[in-house]
Amino acid sequence: MNELQKKAYIFATIFTLSNRLQTLGDEFDKNFTTKQWLFIVAVSRFKEPPTITEVANFIGYSRQNAKRIAADLEKAGHIMLQKDENDARALRITINPQCMEYFKKRDKREIEFLEQVFEGFDEELTNNVYEGIVKLEQNVKAMGS
Repeated sequence: MNELQKKAYIFATIFTLSNRLQTLGDEFDKNFTTKQWLFIVAVSRFKEPPTITEVANFIGYSRQNAKRIAADLEKAGHIMLQKDENDARALRITINPQCMEYFKKRDKREIEFLEQVFEGFDEELTNNVYEGIVKLEQNVKAMGS
């Protein structure tokens, strides 16, 4: 396989792996979809409660899709949406303590899941894939600017 064919393979495989990983993630925990899990993880990465727009930008969702996921999570009691003090149009997201506890309890299962996904990877392969993904992410962000 030449270099161009390898690049095309990587490009196409990212999509198929994304779909398969989402399916596996959705089966992992019937209480949260993979997209909801990613949303919660993204919210937890901010020091202050983020807005829906900030979370959407962070994970690459449309604002509309992020708002729908946030509404579902709020309805299920996992997060709270509150109007921003300075901008009434903006909604700030806070993760409920029960939700944080739930995710702490499934931490061991998440680690086991990741270990299965990366079975057979040594440190060198993990580092190489990591560096490649980081570079790919930088390139895609630069193209979108």
